[in-house]
Amino acid sequence: MPPSDSGANAADEGTLSVNTADSAAWLIRSVIGEKRIRMAEYGEWNQKGATLSDVTAEGEYGVSRDFIVKGIQTGKLEYRDGTMWGNPYFRILRGQLEKYISEELGDAYLVKVKKQAELRKIKKEIFDLKKKLKVLESHRADIEESLKK
Repeated sequence: MPPSDSGANAADEGTLSVNTADSAAWLIRSVIGEKRIRMAEYGEWNQKGATLSDVTAEGEYGVSRDFIVKGIQTGKLEYRDGTMWGNPYFRILRGQLEKYISEELGDAYLVKVKKQAELRKIKKEIFDLKKKLKVLESHRADIEESLKK
């Protein structure tokens, strides 16, 4: 229900009176809200891993900032502004970005990019484990050498 413009009705209802500019803003917000395809779920912005920056999206999904801006302008991506050390960035929802990518570039592209990211993660973990194994083997050799003495 839109805010009331009359002070008498507002006083009777126990609410504050609102001017016509606020009523117009409410109307615009309600119309825009109806046209959105999917609004973010309650608390989705606060879940770990549910959001990513436009720069991270470029790295993980291979999409440009222009692609993301186009999605924001068409209303398919919700965003929040942020700045890090004076550099502006967009924070977007991962689920909405993946849906937008599959609509614009196809499901095959999205699957390929996700598998490449998973492969990168696995290779990094293997590298880290090999490095840790070398350190442990060296430490073991030192201990065995000290026990022989």
